[in-house]
Amino acid sequence: MDFQIKPRQSLIIYVNNMRMVRQLRRFGKIEYSSTRMHYVILYTNQEQIEDVQERINKLKFVKRVVISHWPDVDPTMSDLNAAGIYHKIDEDEN
Repeated sequence: MDFQIKPRQSLIIYVNNMRMVRQLRRFGKIEYSSTRMHYVILYTNQEQIEDVQERINKLKFVKRVVISHWPDVDPTMSDLNAAGIYHKIDEDEN
């Protein structure tokens, strides 16, 4: 019996109501939830990430779901702007 580590990735889920957060447990492991800022960090298997994102987006209490870029970041890179991972968002554009 071999133990294999499955690659995981996190989803940042912005919610309207923190009472409904318990429903998210069926999609993965809730690592952190902020009651003040109304978001949840949920870890799920990397191969299922897009399917889980679509299913969570359909829930009524969810505002937005963002996939974390953490596995894509090169730990030796110091300029995230040049890599195209970080880009400044102006408040006027939103």
